[in-house]
Amino acid sequence: MTTSKGDQESPRASTSQSDQPSVKSAPPSETPAAIQTRFRVIAAFWAVIIFLGFPIWWKTTSIYRASLPIEDMVDWADGKACRPVFPLEIHLATPSMQSSEAQHLLRTTQHTLDDLNEFAAHHLRLKLTNDTTLGSHNGEGDLEGANFAAAEVADIALTVRLLPQENLAGPRSELHAAATQLDVFYPPNQVPVPSSSNSPLSTFIAEELQRLYGEEKATIAHILSGHTAGLASTSPQLAEDISRRLRRSMKYAETYHLSFSLFTPGSTPSSWDIEAAVNEYVSPLLKALSPISDFTVDTQVQLYANFAPTAPKPEFDEAEAAWTLKKEDLSAFVNAAEWPLNPSIGNGPTINFILYVPDPSQSPLIVKENRASSWIVPQWGGVFLLNPSLSSTDKQSSQSNPAHLSHESLGPAFMTFSHQLLTLLGTPSTPASLPLRLQTSIRIRAATLILSASSTMGSLARLTESLPSIPIPATVATSVSTTLSHLGATCSHLREGRFGAALASARVAETEAERSFFEKSMVGQVYFPDEHKVAVYLPLLGPIGVPLLVGLLKELKRIAAGRKAKRAAAL
Repeated sequence: MTTSKGDQESPRASTSQSDQPSVKSAPPSETPAAIQTRFRVIAAFWAVIIFLGFPIWWKTTSIYRASLPIEDMVDWADGKACRPVFPLEIHLATPSMQSSEAQHLLRTTQHTLDDLNEFAAHHLRLKLTNDTTLGSHNGEGDLEGANFAAAEVADIALTVRLLPQENLAGPRSELHAAATQLDVFYPPNQVPVPSSSNSPLSTFIAEELQRLYGEEKATIAHILSGHTAGLASTSPQLAEDISRRLRRSMKYAETYHLSFSLFTPGSTPSSWDIEAAVNEYVSPLLKALSPISDFTVDTQVQLYANFAPTAPKPEFDEAEAAWTLKKEDLSAFVNAAEWPLNPSIGNGPTINFILYVPDPSQSPLIVKENRASSWIVPQWGGVFLLNPSLSSTDKQSSQSNPAHLSHESLGPAFMTFSHQLLTLLGTPSTPASLPLRLQTSIRIRAATLILSASSTMGSLARLTESLPSIPIPATVATSVSTTLSHLGATCSHLREGRFGAALASARVAETEAERSFFEKSMVGQVYFPDEHKVAVYLPLLGPIGVPLLVGLLKELKRIAAGRKAKRAAAL
């Protein structure tokens, strides 16, 4: 009975317990000490971030940008800072004229020159000189005196020597091929009298000077303005020749490497008198060109140098009795795949000169269209085909080239190489005097370099303004300052007619301008945009920043709620 009664009461008890609502127990409230600890932890993290982490990040990731004279750089690029001028000082030596006659001749000739001149940036200035200076310069003297005289006449473009000569119908001129001197022979009765405003002699001298410097004037006009159309005296043929010469010439470099190579399809010749040939034909020219650029020379001999398999083979021309190459096939003559040619040595470009000695079975070898034995590869170098003259005994017995090329046999080839070198360096083809052409090259190079350095300054200024995120090291600022300083010196030297000094300053300006523009630490940042920085920082800062930010917001919310409760209690 007891058991059954207990069984009957048990369900009731369980039912009554299940009918009572369940009550969730609230978590214990935080103690003030715990709240204070949490606040201190969050504040400590943010203090480390603000006062230690952020300054370190700012210091290590900030970009140093040195101050650059942007306005000056842009002015040079736009041609506002300097307009290059080329005043050529020409001395008139009049040993047979009286002082008044010489002065009047000078005035009338200068007036005629000014009337003929159509390019204000290039003008000729006449100046009287006595014949003693010219004689001491041409005569023999001590080394110190010669050096002093050379220093005084370094910037004299030309000396015109007026010499009377009987039995002449009109004046005639004779230019010295190895000196900067023009001899003008005139009839004695053509000396201008002070009462005349002009004379045939003045007109003749002015026209001769204009003719001598016509190509130089057109070339400088082409460089400064990009065309020669503004000069009415420039013929279309001369303009085309100038454009063609500038296209064929090498880009200016402070140092050029000259590589002379002997190639032959057989085992002979295996040696050549290269040192003597370079010393006689090349070294004097390189010394004369030293104010413009520096040069290094290397040589090599390559035996069994055959044509490229894809290159057209020479054809025998019975009318010429020679093996011939077509003009259109000359570009494939050099076997660049197998011939060990030097494309570049160091920082400067290499100018290659190839002396090719054909096999006796294909000799003589010439160019079909013009029977030439040499040609120029634009902006690369030159090739000369040396066909050794074999005696009848050699042709019948050995049928081989000589084993050694003597100094005499190399003469024509290296004279051609010297001419090709001048062409590749952009030297004008006129006048006939080599010293005058080299002086013209100095002025042309000075004009080219001052424009190139100025353009580089403008490009650097635009680059730094368009990309504010790239660094500007202190070395760039130093190079820019040096460039602008030497550009100013170049402009000043040109204005005063000191062309050698102008070219020296222009070379420094070009070198420093290129160094500043191609600074490695600056160029590298050009290809690192801000999107890359975001992609780097987000994966690192996201997992750390979100908890810290949420914790900070909760603390700020708690503090705000506490203050609100205090205000309500106070009311």
